[in-house]
Amino acid sequence: MRNVTRTLRVSVAIAATVAAATVTLTGCGSDDKGSSSSNTTVSATAAAPAPTAEALQGVLTAFADPAKPAADKAKLVVDGDKRLGNIDTMNQGLSHYQVGFTVGEIKQDGTKADAKVSVTSPHGTMPDVPMAFQYSDGAWKLSDAGACTILGMARAACQ
Repeated sequence: MRNVTRTLRVSVAIAATVAAATVTLTGCGSDDKGSSSSNTTVSATAAAPAPTAEALQGVLTAFADPAKPAADKAKLVVDGDKRLGNIDTMNQGLSHYQVGFTVGEIKQDGTKADAKVSVTSPHGTMPDVPMAFQYSDGAWKLSDAGACTILGMARAACQ
C-alpha cells in the first residue's frame, strides 16, 4: 500500500509539474503573439496621429530655411545631430536660394509616412519626389533618408 501511495504522490507531482510547465509555456506563447512587444508597437502606432500635408510641409519649409540655425534644423530630423555638418553645408548653399515644397499623396504606416513632394526652386519644379517621415518625440519629423534626399539636392549629400 505504501508503494501505491508513493506512486500516486509521484504521479500527482509529475502531473502538477507538467500542468505548471504548460501554463508557463502557454503564457510565453501568448507574449510572442501579441503581448509585450506587439502591444507596445500597437500603442505607439495608435499614438501617431495622421500626418497632414500642412504639418509635413512645415517641417520641410523649416528644414530648408537658410535663416534657421543647423542645431534647430537637426531637431526636425530623427537622429538629426549626426547630420549637423551636412545641414551647415546646406545652409551655406541656400543662403541666397529659395526652395518651396508642396506635399501631395501621404501614405502612413504606423509611425512612418511616405509622401510625394513637389520641390520648387528657381530652376523649376521637381514633382513627386519621394520623402520619408517618422513620428518621433511627439511630432512628425524627417526620417534620416528624407533629410538626406533634401541634403543631396542642396549638394550636402549624406555619406
